[in-house]
Amino acid sequence: MSKECLNQISSRRSIRRFSSEPIDERHINDIVKAGFSAPSAGNRQPWRVIIVTDQDVKNQLSNAAGGQTFIAKAPVIFVVCGVPEESAQRYKERGKTLYVLQDTAALTLNILHAAHMLGFGACWIGAFNEEEVSKILWIPSNMRPVSMIPVGKIEGNLPEMRPRRNLSEVIIQERFE
Repeated sequence: MSKECLNQISSRRSIRRFSSEPIDERHINDIVKAGFSAPSAGNRQPWRVIIVTDQDVKNQLSNAAGGQTFIAKAPVIFVVCGVPEESAQRYKERGKTLYVLQDTAALTLNILHAAHMLGFGACWIGAFNEEEVSKILWIPSNMRPVSMIPVGKIEGNLPEMRPRRNLSEVIIQERFE
């Protein structure tokens, strides 16, 4: 992996200020395709993505997310849903309760990185009322909304990197010597 690629990954920030400039459909498709290249347990790919551009629906999603108003200002919101039974078919309860969430998290991160690498800002939203979001988007009962990702051109400057823990705080020394 090149140093440039590592720098690009490390420079991603959660963006909460978007311009009203629309995103070309080609970029939306590129972002989703990058999302779908995420790994998934047993290649089950138990995910679906709903692309929201309608302003009224974006406002409703913002309200369902505790009034995080910046969500509605993004030109596009990607809503990532998991299909637990698709993971359960192969992995039973562990697939239904864990792998589907891991898989959709991997897809969410790929969307975040793809948006960033294309010059857009994005933010991972997990704090929302799942039932409300399902109702707003008519999500079938066999699917579960896992994350919302507002994406758009960044308004203003890229925010400073928020503090991260030191490696010594998060790496557990090898115990197999």
